[in-house]
Amino acid sequence: MFAVLGLPLGVLGGLYAVAVLYAGALLSLTVLGLPFVVAALAGARAIGGLHRRLVGRLLHTPVPAPSPLPRPTGLLARGRAVLTDPVAWRALVYLLLRLPLGALGFLTVVGLPAASLWLTGFPLWVRLMEPGPRPVGWLDAGAVPAGLAVLLAVPALLRALGTANRALARALLGPARSQQRVRELEHARATLLAEGTERLRGLERDLHDGTQAQLVALAITLSLADDALTLTDLERLRTLLDRARGQTDDTITGLRRLTRGINPVALDGGLAEALPGLAAAAPVPVTVRVDLPERPAEAIERVVYFCAAELLTNVAKHSGAHAAALAVSSADGRVRLTVRDDGRGGALPGAGSGLSGLAERLAAVDGALAVQSPPGGPTTVTADLPDRL
Repeated sequence: MFAVLGLPLGVLGGLYAVAVLYAGALLSLTVLGLPFVVAALAGARAIGGLHRRLVGRLLHTPVPAPSPLPRPTGLLARGRAVLTDPVAWRALVYLLLRLPLGALGFLTVVGLPAASLWLTGFPLWVRLMEPGPRPVGWLDAGAVPAGLAVLLAVPALLRALGTANRALARALLGPARSQQRVRELEHARATLLAEGTERLRGLERDLHDGTQAQLVALAITLSLADDALTLTDLERLRTLLDRARGQTDDTITGLRRLTRGINPVALDGGLAEALPGLAAAAPVPVTVRVDLPERPAEAIERVVYFCAAELLTNVAKHSGAHAAALAVSSADGRVRLTVRDDGRGGALPGAGSGLSGLAERLAAVDGALAVQSPPGGPTTVTADLPDRL
């Protein structure tokens, strides 16, 4: 369907683009030049939006919508915004390039099957047009295979043209690279803010419900111990002091856990010292290999450490693995963390394993998460991120 509609839409769009460029050049020396170009570019942007929706519906390739056109106050300011709009100019280029692709698509869908039909029936057509006996020649013998070959080539050509149309639409009808980068940074900023807010709330809850309650209980115990000391009840005093000592140990453990969640002390010596300790605390035997010629930035080390901790937790909770391997290496300005286990496999982002959260955390530092986990295992999760922000 896209190839059939491609010719009329391509012809109309190509003629529009050529007319805009030609008329704009002719009118550039008159007062009508700029208003004409402004209106034409606005029209090109609208036509580009129509083609973008057509590609999404018929080629099943959603193209992200570009940012809306700014609408500053004032006629001159709006005209300047349209003239400097990269989306409109790229849509105009798309309409120019869409013309030959539309013609090729129509030729592939309509012309090649017709040519195949003509070639396959060539011996019959010749005899219908020239009645009488006619010997079978090399044209008759080669026409049928040639027609079938042309017909068999149609699907491959259609796939190639579909790929070209998808690539052209993504390159020229979607947001510009700078706009896409701004969107990625905005999403990363929102992810970091949400993550930071959630972490602060979690710390507040832990301090209020855990550490603060433990300190209150410790204060009550010491107050009771003071009363027991006044009454010279040594046995009760010993019991209260033992309770106070246990509460103190619990409070210290809780505070260590909270501070480790904020900034792990183990990272003071770098990942080479922190990751073996992290692996040693895992319930599954983990082999560790760290190959970092230079220490990454502190923020990157923190991300790698927390990702490794989350992945090892996933191995222990969900995989049913008997062993795992953790490797960290760096090359060409990138750090790669790989965690592999021999578990049951089937790990998917968004399936309650926390992988979606890891992917968002990595995206905030221009990183990416790759998961290979076929049913039956093994599972390999790779985090790739820059060594500097």
